[in-house]
Amino acid sequence: MSGFTVPADILPTLIGVVVLAAVTTVVLMAFRVPAVWAPVRAIARGVVQLAVISVILTGIISSPVWIAVALCVMFTIAASVATSRTGWSVRTAVMMTSSIAAGVALAGAIVFTTGALELTSRYALAIGAIVIGNAMTIATLTGRMLTTAVVDHWDEVEGWLALGGTPRQSTIHLARRAVRDALIPSIDQTRTTGLVVLPGAFVGAIFGGISPLEAGRFQIVVLAAIMAAGSLVAVLIATWMGDVRVKPQPVR
Repeated sequence: MSGFTVPADILPTLIGVVVLAAVTTVVLMAFRVPAVWAPVRAIARGVVQLAVISVILTGIISSPVWIAVALCVMFTIAASVATSRTGWSVRTAVMMTSSIAAGVALAGAIVFTTGALELTSRYALAIGAIVIGNAMTIATLTGRMLTTAVVDHWDEVEGWLALGGTPRQSTIHLARRAVRDALIPSIDQTRTTGLVVLPGAFVGAIFGGISPLEAGRFQIVVLAAIMAAGSLVAVLIATWMGDVRVKPQPVR
């Protein structure tokens, strides 16, 4: 029985990832950043998850039912991560789940009903996964930024309340700033696409044999969908969290 051998095209990839992870850890250790091992654990987890999902998607890519199941699983995990990052509670879970669902549903409905992309299993999976992932990030940033802002400016919030302002009135300027700041990464990615950034979906489509023009069309639809979904998600979360009556616990 012959021994196990690592495929030639996999070994260089693993070596590169290990070196990059090591550099990440050394840099963070040198600066004494807390949770120094978190990036390495994230990379390791990503490797395992991508290996598993690659095998799964090979068997379900042409099945609308299984694609829907996969998207539901992705959405559930995204909502759970956003909730845990903001501070776990039933109210937070409902807020994150409903807000992300609304943003993703709105973006998907516009993309497919306008004919910007054809409603196929492949396009649904591709744009669904990308929009869900970005909506999760924007939801997390909005929640954490607004909580931190309210904690840092609690004296100001209390002053508004003492003058007869409603809880939402006392935090509205902080909420608007949190929405703006949470969208900055997506805005910068969109405005620099093609100049500074070549998005993974664009490069992957070209490597897959699609013409650069078609890949560009797909990518701009994706970026616009991310902006639409993210804007709605951020505003909904800021609205939910704006009704502050007691000082929230700082996020960790």
